[in-house]
Amino acid sequence: MFGISGGEAIIILIVALVIIGPERVPEYAQKLKEMVRAIRDYATGATADLKETLGPEFTDLDWRKLDPRQYDPRVIVREALLEDDPVRANGSTAATSVAAPTVRRLARGERAPFDTEAT
Repeated sequence: MFGISGGEAIIILIVALVIIGPERVPEYAQKLKEMVRAIRDYATGATADLKETLGPEFTDLDWRKLDPRQYDPRVIVREALLEDDPVRANGSTAATSVAAPTVRRLARGERAPFDTEAT
């Protein structure tokens, strides 16, 4: 969070305690507690207001299905490109599959192939 590690956060906390002083720490802790509670109440109120504004037809809506992070763009593009493929429409995927390249393990001390014109 904010690019601060655990050790740096502890040092900042110790410096803040020295600057504030032990007499005023309970007062600032109370203010922090009230601020967190106010933010939580604000978020809860906003959620309730949104549900009230949208109406009852949106209460049973599954929001996880509408989350764009769950979709892989590669799969969407692949399905869109192969959608009109007559071979795929017949249910055969043999013509669309790509053969895997043959992989050979190198012997100990053997150098990997290198193409000087490719680089």
